[in-house]
Amino acid sequence: MPERKLADRIRDAIRLRGYSIRTEKAYLHWYERFVRFHKLRHPAAMGAPEGEAFLTHLAACEQVSASTQNQALAALLFLYQEVLAIPLGDVHALRAKKSTSVQPSLSHDECLRILAKLDGTPYLVACLLYGSGLRLLEALRLRIQDLDVENSLITVRDTKSNRDRMTFLPDEERFLQRLRAHLEGVRRLYEVHLDVPVSMPPALARTYPRAATSWEWQYVFPSRDRSGDPYPCRQEASPPPQRCSEGHHRRCPCRRHDQTRHCPYPARCLRPPA
Repeated sequence: MPERKLADRIRDAIRLRGYSIRTEKAYLHWYERFVRFHKLRHPAAMGAPEGEAFLTHLAACEQVSASTQNQALAALLFLYQEVLAIPLGDVHALRAKKSTSVQPSLSHDECLRILAKLDGTPYLVACLLYGSGLRLLEALRLRIQDLDVENSLITVRDTKSNRDRMTFLPDEERFLQRLRAHLEGVRRLYEVHLDVPVSMPPALARTYPRAATSWEWQYVFPSRDRSGDPYPCRQEASPPPQRCSEGHHRRCPCRRHDQTRHCPYPARCLRPPA
């Protein structure tokens, strides 16, 4: 049996530890840059001196920030310690200077003026960020079941610290009216595409195979287009949805028309994220 590529071994080690897909992409990016910097030498044939040269190049020549250099260092440490099982030792590289700039902050009145200029989904997301203290990805990953409008509560899952928490839902009447109208629109979109699954945690997807098409697991802010699953193994396990002759999902109303005709409902073929 041929030996697996090092990139696949890195990917397996990251997923085994439950790291996020963004961490996986970042570590693979730095692995590729590290190998290309040293003329495609295998990392097993290199060590701390090559790592120091690469990190010094980032700080001195490319002038990256301290956080970017720290991310590259973390990727190299993970590669050698967790994948290759080779102690990297002490890395004494030229370190990038930490930023001393002060982050600007907005007053309460300035935030309200910004919210007054927003509308639609950006307004709802901004209200959740400002009124509930959510991070951007936490707001975009909300599911229908995470909202408790009656009790003004939000359950935040898949957080940066990997710990679920509960927080308050803004109780401003304008926000609640727009949120209810938005959820009604999401409900109509869901009823058009009842058999289009959304992304699920792997363990739950195996235990509850029908949960991916249930209303409770739909996203509060679905994408206009169907997104691809970043994990190929899930794509192979789930067959692609059937489409009409115009390339739309078979739940599109054009399924009632002859396949040779042009689809009269292109705007209703929006798909939630997978």
